[in-house]
Amino acid sequence: MQNSKFKGKIFVISAPSGTGKTTILKELKKEISDIEPIITYTTRKQRPGEKNKIDYYFISQKTFLKKIKENKFLEWAKVYDNYYGTPKDKVEKVLKKGKKILLTLDTQGGRNIKKLFPSAILIGILPPSFKEQERRIRERKGISEEEIKKRLKEAKQERKIIFTKYDVRVVNKNLESTIKKIKNIIEKYGKYSNYSIWKI
Repeated sequence: MQNSKFKGKIFVISAPSGTGKTTILKELKKEISDIEPIITYTTRKQRPGEKNKIDYYFISQKTFLKKIKENKFLEWAKVYDNYYGTPKDKVEKVLKKGKKILLTLDTQGGRNIKKLFPSAILIGILPPSFKEQERRIRERKGISEEEIKKRLKEAKQERKIIFTKYDVRVVNKNLESTIKKIKNIIEKYGKYSNYSIWKI
């Protein structure tokens, strides 16, 4: 996938449930003016406060599977019994312009992007502790005990992947500090596009 026609840069942010990802992303959009967030598609139900075409493109499973057959996704994955996909056309359009892209994906999606674009930077956000992560997940409304246990199990696997496969790891102890660290990473490495081996 990666060749000379793509001059832009991809940054992927992944964070297990209960890490504060949504708040972090909202602040990053305010802080970084020259990066373009790509809205992904999902089949999961829209949560209170979320807006279609702003947080996600919320579509049916039937429509999602149709898009898979039509090769509309750069990558896609099934997470927590729901599908998530990154629109191919939007990513390619931004990259051709030489701009920076911000993708919010689970670790499976992040690794898929890394295979397609070895120069992509994978940034993993982690909670201060697993205990704190569990507390945050349990505070969410409308999640059953079965779902909580499932998310905690998945979170442990995602932590392992972030520690072993991701380029950068940021522990979200303080929101302001976390935003600053991620902003610095994007600004520092966003000017480089044509490389495949990273050491940060």
